[in-house]
Amino acid sequence: MTSNDPLANILSNIWNAEKVGKKECFTCPASKVIISVLNILREHHYIDGFQKIENSKGSVLHIFLNKSINKCLAIKPRYAVKLKDYGKFEKRYLIGRDIGLLVVSTSKGIMTHKKAIEKRLGGRLLAYCY
Repeated sequence: MTSNDPLANILSNIWNAEKVGKKECFTCPASKVIISVLNILREHHYIDGFQKIENSKGSVLHIFLNKSINKCLAIKPRYAVKLKDYGKFEKRYLIGRDIGLLVVSTSKGIMTHKKAIEKRLGGRLLAYCY
C-alpha cells in the first residue's frame, strides 16, 4: 500500500520518534523534495543528519535525531504564499516570532521562509518545524 503524502509521513515519523526519545529512525521512500527538506532541517540543527540506503525495493532514509524538535509536520493543503503573507503563516504555524521555520518551495528551489524573504520570493508552503 502506498502513502498519499510521503513528506507528511516522514515528518510525522520524525516527530513521533522524537517524542518517544529515539536517537534514529528509518523511513522510506526518498525523493528530491524529501532530501531537500531534510537538508534544511540538518542545516538548522533540528536533526544530526541522514543517510540514504539503497535496496532492491527502492531507497530507505536513516535519520539521526538530536532531540531538538518540538513539532515537525507538513502543511496541508499546500498554501500559495506571497512575500507580504509570510507573517500571517508564521503566526498560524509557529509558536513565536523568529522561533522555528517554514519550509517553502519557490521557483529558485526549496528553502526556509527567512531565505525566501531575503530573496523576495513567494511560493508554496511545504512544512514547518520548531
